[in-house]
Amino acid sequence: MRVVKPTASIIVLSRNGLDYTKQCVESIYQHTDVPFECIFVDNGSTDGTVNFLNTLDHATVIANEENKGFAGGNNQGMKQACGDYIVLLNNDTIVTPHWLSRLIAWLENDKSIGIVGPRSNNVYSAQRVPTVPYSSQDDMHAFAAQWHEERKGKGFIPHKLIGHCMVFSAALMEAVGGLDERFFPGNYEDDDLCLRVNIYGKKLWVADDVFIHHYGHGTFKSNQIQYNTSSLKNAERFVEKWSIGISGFELERFGYDPSTIVKRESIFIPDRHRIPV
Repeated sequence: MRVVKPTASIIVLSRNGLDYTKQCVESIYQHTDVPFECIFVDNGSTDGTVNFLNTLDHATVIANEENKGFAGGNNQGMKQACGDYIVLLNNDTIVTPHWLSRLIAWLENDKSIGIVGPRSNNVYSAQRVPTVPYSSQDDMHAFAAQWHEERKGKGFIPHKLIGHCMVFSAALMEAVGGLDERFFPGNYEDDDLCLRVNIYGKKLWVADDVFIHHYGHGTFKSNQIQYNTSSLKNAERFVEKWSIGISGFELERFGYDPSTIVKRESIFIPDRHRIPV
């Protein structure tokens, strides 16, 4: 619940998908073991989501009449954040016991880490756990507990981190800024943030010992948005911003090497690399 000075500010976006949001909220309030505040940013829901959010105790609710996108909504939430740590969490996730204290511990124990993220069942890249055995929330929590015990204290540097769950310090946000709102409504704003954090001189980290559930593309499904079309448009914007030299289609199909961009940019220049929140 909200305290005068929360350890973490958990920012959750919604645009319809009320059932997803209810499950996410329940898991946050049940399984978060550090002092926290919740900041909910709704991007024009029409399914009763805002009414539900307004019933929650100790929560800040920002209700947009129109869709501000993933980047815009999270930036609104970050402006309101009071915590020492910022958590960007998709509303189609279900968190597990001790998830946040364990993620924050990585940041506190290794100051070279800029952003930390968990393992999940439905994400791209190195964070993905390809096969999970559970079919209920109880089974999922048991799986997460076993997963932690088997991988306690283990983690690794990824190619990038996925934006469904990112944890970083408020100080890092002040330094590199927020999410780039040109990537609307969603996709590649997380890639862009990861690049800027790397250029700033901080590393990305996957906490191999933390697992949370992710339904995947929940907002796109709830609003009948074509994920592939949105992703391709933002791939083209990403290519243009970072002068990658390939088409958006090629980027989507073959990916890119962030290390070459970081090496080329080399020095963090606030006027170029910082996105004001």
